[in-house]
Amino acid sequence: MSATLTFLGATDTVTGSRYLIDSGSTRVLVDCGLFQGYKLLRERNWNPFPVDPAGIDAVVITHAHLDHTGYLPSLVRDGFRGRIHATRGTTELSGLVLPDSGRLQEEQATFHQRHHSSRHTPPRPLYTEQDALTALQRFTPHPFDDPVQIGDVTVRFVPAGHILGAAQLHIAVGGRRLHFTGDLGRVDDALMLPPRPLEETDLLVCESTYGDRDHPHEDPAGELGAIVRRVCGRGGVVILPAFAVGRAETLLLHLSRLRAADAIPDVPVFLNSPMAVDASEIYARHPEEHRLRPDEFRAMYRLATLVHSVDESKLLNLRGGPAVIISASGMLEGGRVLHHIAAYGTDPHNAIVLTGFQAAGTRGAALQRGERSLRIFGQDIPIRAQVHSLEMLSAHADAAQIVDWMRTAPCPPQSVYLTHGEPGAAESLRIRIRRELGWTARTAEFRQSVPLSAAAGKPAPASARA
Repeated sequence: MSATLTFLGATDTVTGSRYLIDSGSTRVLVDCGLFQGYKLLRERNWNPFPVDPAGIDAVVITHAHLDHTGYLPSLVRDGFRGRIHATRGTTELSGLVLPDSGRLQEEQATFHQRHHSSRHTPPRPLYTEQDALTALQRFTPHPFDDPVQIGDVTVRFVPAGHILGAAQLHIAVGGRRLHFTGDLGRVDDALMLPPRPLEETDLLVCESTYGDRDHPHEDPAGELGAIVRRVCGRGGVVILPAFAVGRAETLLLHLSRLRAADAIPDVPVFLNSPMAVDASEIYARHPEEHRLRPDEFRAMYRLATLVHSVDESKLLNLRGGPAVIISASGMLEGGRVLHHIAAYGTDPHNAIVLTGFQAAGTRGAALQRGERSLRIFGQDIPIRAQVHSLEMLSAHADAAQIVDWMRTAPCPPQSVYLTHGEPGAAESLRIRIRRELGWTARTAEFRQSVPLSAAAGKPAPASARA
């Protein structure tokens, strides 16, 4: 049996990252993420996993965001007995992200049961906090660049930037070299170091989140500062929905630098995300991966009032402005930020600032495209606050940066498959790669299997879109 690569997620969407490598004797799952956004996608999380979890020998993880790790508790609960391999940073951050995800799902199930707002009787979580804690026991941390042998598959973690611990994966199987970008970071990221250049590979699996656009060239700190000055100057509240891992730290960095330069008024800044507070300690333990000095870390967290308890979070909704509130989640799909949106989103004196990619089907995407009513906790909340979208704050490489990163390869890959992007973004990047590099790229299809011998130049499978 020849080795194969099967795309089990992150096709036609930016979420649900899952790829299965089958050498014939060893099965390795690359990433094990949640589908997010449209209900049609989210329902895939409840389907039986496409292959028997007990038949998977190991999982390797690119980084700790839930669209790459969030299905792991279900996989372990349903029979997976192997090890989960990740970098040290990813292992530590997963210790925050996965239990929090299980806890949130339990809370949502309880809410729906209390309010009779689910068609399921009784409503149940996809997995529990205890399921997540059990899954964490299977993690094995590794340093970057050390080879990890899993049967006849060799995996190496390569720095990707993006967030702490994020890795590209360089994998050798069946005499072929595969390279997965994971989420590729930016060369100009304020917080993280740039991704390492692309090394020689036969088959490249590349993300395409921003494949149809380049980030605006405006200074993100300047744009953020202008909003804070304007809104807080009239006594309003600036709500910054942020991913608790990575984005919250970047926002605090920009705000602390603005305050030091007297570019924003001296108003309270609240970090209402216990996970982000805990993540900061992990970032501090890994200075080799980011650009910040210890004194900058201290300045960031001196700036913010850290909100820990639920009662403290509720009080924020009563105090009014002027103030800045940073809270998860970044796409408005759950968490404490929804309470702040419900409390402050109805007032035109306030502002909601979207600070990264908003996956289709999320509340963040609805706001970004101009909708001004959000369904939150069973109620339709009118949004009269100003809505801003600062895409230059994204931690993903844009289309130009991805192509420039590809130029660093010693020679072109024999095959390129684009994943982790909406259809238009993936198609735009495919065309750009062909036009600027002369490479042949394809957009991967859901459940498509690729014989890895195709990486040696044999015709691609008929299901691949040319």
